[in-house]
Amino acid sequence: MASKHSKKTANTTAKAPVADAVNTAAECSCTNDLFHPTVEQFKDSITTHLRRSIGTSEKKASPLAWWQAVVYAVNELVFERLTQTQFTHASNDTRAVNYLSAEFLMGRLTVNNMCNLEVYDTCKKALAELGIDINELCDEEPDMALGNGGLGRLAACYIDSLATLKYPSIGYGLHYENGLFRQEIRGGRQVERPDSWREYGCPWEVCRPESTQEIPVGGYVEVQTAPDGTEQKVWHPAHMIKGVPWDIPVVGFRGASVTVLRLWESRATEQFNWDVFNAGGYVDAQEEKAQCETISKVLYPNDSTEAGKMLRLTQQYFFCACSLKDILRRYNRAHHHDYSSFASKIAIQLNDTHPTIAVPELMRLLIDEEGLSWDAAWKIVTEVFAYTNHTLLPEALEKWPVYLFERLLPRHLEIIYEINAHFLDGEVERMWPGDNEKRAKLSIIEEGPCRMVRMANLCVIASRRVNGVAEIHSKLVREQLFPEFAAIWPDRFCNVTNGVTPRRWLLACNPGLAELYNEVSGKDWPLHLESCAKMRPYADNADFRKRFMDVKHANKVALAAEIKKLCGVDVDPNALFDVQVKRLHEYKRQHLNLLYILSLYNELLADPAKTIVPQVFIFGAKAAPAYTLAKDIIYAINKIGERINNDHRIRNQLKVVFIPNYRVSLAEKIIPAADISEQISTAGYEASGTSNMKFSMNGALTLGTMDGANIEIVAEAGVENNFIFGLSVEEVQELKARGYNPWDYYNADPVLKSALDWLDTDYFTPGQAGALSSIKRSLLDHGDPFLVLADFASYRDAHKRVEEMYKDKERWARAAIINSASMGKFSSDRSIEDYVHNIWSLKSFDVAEHK
Repeated sequence: MASKHSKKTANTTAKAPVADAVNTAAECSCTNDLFHPTVEQFKDSITTHLRRSIGTSEKKASPLAWWQAVVYAVNELVFERLTQTQFTHASNDTRAVNYLSAEFLMGRLTVNNMCNLEVYDTCKKALAELGIDINELCDEEPDMALGNGGLGRLAACYIDSLATLKYPSIGYGLHYENGLFRQEIRGGRQVERPDSWREYGCPWEVCRPESTQEIPVGGYVEVQTAPDGTEQKVWHPAHMIKGVPWDIPVVGFRGASVTVLRLWESRATEQFNWDVFNAGGYVDAQEEKAQCETISKVLYPNDSTEAGKMLRLTQQYFFCACSLKDILRRYNRAHHHDYSSFASKIAIQLNDTHPTIAVPELMRLLIDEEGLSWDAAWKIVTEVFAYTNHTLLPEALEKWPVYLFERLLPRHLEIIYEINAHFLDGEVERMWPGDNEKRAKLSIIEEGPCRMVRMANLCVIASRRVNGVAEIHSKLVREQLFPEFAAIWPDRFCNVTNGVTPRRWLLACNPGLAELYNEVSGKDWPLHLESCAKMRPYADNADFRKRFMDVKHANKVALAAEIKKLCGVDVDPNALFDVQVKRLHEYKRQHLNLLYILSLYNELLADPAKTIVPQVFIFGAKAAPAYTLAKDIIYAINKIGERINNDHRIRNQLKVVFIPNYRVSLAEKIIPAADISEQISTAGYEASGTSNMKFSMNGALTLGTMDGANIEIVAEAGVENNFIFGLSVEEVQELKARGYNPWDYYNADPVLKSALDWLDTDYFTPGQAGALSSIKRSLLDHGDPFLVLADFASYRDAHKRVEEMYKDKERWARAAIINSASMGKFSSDRSIEDYVHNIWSLKSFDVAEHK
């Protein structure tokens, strides 16, 4: 039976990866029998929803209508389990974590939810009897455009693990109408377009108008004196914004529990001014409505303008204020405004600095609206908040002008000043008496021509725990980013290495490999990824190596077809697939990769008889709309790729592909097909990375620096099974300290010089000499801040080692198997358990059935 299924998986992976994904999942036995409809029952449910929920028939229904009907059928199971989960948690008055994040990059949910509920195979058969192909149907679902990159996808993995591990939890974020943006490539350049992911509604989400909140903004603060002589601050806001919650249920594996992602949509308290409308001012009557709805319109509005800065700060405040009011509402439903148990029932995790404004907002709510004293409120705040730092980059540690707070949040600014005064006159003065330099460095307020509020400092001061996201990153957070804070509170800092959910990033997206794990590790490995280590000894088995690489080849065939469809480029699945997909930023060094491609292309042109391992370089990335150099790098990749891909002199030995609009659903197709995972950030700049974990989990070898979680991945899988290059963290620091001159490397390396000089010509942009020169200028004239040129020679040598190993098919297969089998540590389940035991102190609850 197992071998028959294995054969089927191997034969169909390339054509129908989604369908086979849950054939694997469906064979996992569920611990309860509440959620196992028969094929006939599922078919009846789908057709009933098609007719009664959507109002069409089987003969007239569009593919979109069929998909919606399937979602409604699955939701019957999801919402039943959600009700049971909420009943269990309410009955036990559980302590819960509230995860505040500006991003939740959920991707598509149809396959994931059916997989986790183990009804995919049933649904597939039901749809087949109705004449519907489940793969085509699942492609109707748009990706939920609720995030940008690793931070948002990490939050999505964590919500999945919290539900799977049955921990009471809720995620809070913003209900972006258009998300970041939909990327189009025109003439090689990135063009941003609205990503209207819910233009026709989203059947997974439910509006909860009963939990709507009203949020004050602007205005002024008045000091009022009570009859007993005490003073009270009263905020008189200029106007109110309505926060409407939308809930997206998140299903744990095997339906263990269902948690909720609650997203806030901004609306005006009044839809339009009736008097102005009647007077003929049809546009002016809706001005307030348009301004309020803008708050949840897009993710990360361009903050290079004053209006953009104000909008982005308003976004952050709005979602935090809505979330905190909702947390207090839920708490008071059981505790009736008695806050003595608040800290024992509530944990709030700040996912980076975006939700920092939650700190003064909770102080305001407790003091101004609930009547607590400053000391009582501050004690609660410092017991419930914890902060995850995701970056060492100064520009990513948010700072907001004081004048924006004065306009938008005057009461919060007062509270921030008071927090700062208590801290400086207390902890700082005790540790460094009379040291004004230390006070200036640690102050929440940065003095200067434009006074700024340092959000990271506020996070550290208010949080009970501060964690980095990889061992090296957490060390640098303590020793370089916040050394004085660590001296004051040495026990406050800890590490939680990131992880990813193996349910989505192996079971669902790589069914062929998942079947091999079923055979070797048993069918519980999606819950216990460490059990995959049982596959390591099979790396020495020739037959197993062949089966493993057959799965990889089938995935490459599928990706080659996708590349042809999206990019119009023919690529050979037998070639080495070298992949770099991630946010476009200079520190991630896509331009280092590009310089190597230029050098390799130059080698092939210089020696027409030269034969290399055929290679396909695959990129996917979005650049922030205002990040000009990042957009120039995308343009360069596309123009260079266009020339290389059509140059018959190199005999198809080299191809360069930029896949547009990189997102979760594309990642699920790209990652299982990768041979090489490019993780080439400058050492000391990538906090952790999570794509590195997904690639290794799926049998790709890492080509990377000793940065972030690369260090831990190599420690688990072995440096001999990966390709490490470049300066270490210490060497980067030493080079910068003694003075780095990129011209020295340019002048000393003819290969590097030739590649850079090529960018000044019109070879890749006919008639437009210098169209790619901005990349060269950034590296030479602007100081090469991320040491691209310093690492180029080592990077080039590493690529040569890649070629040599790829020629040895048996050695490569062995390394790929060991990488995949060594990723147990990098499950998001392990990460969540670390948070639970070291930061949140939660208890897992088995969900009880109730009537």
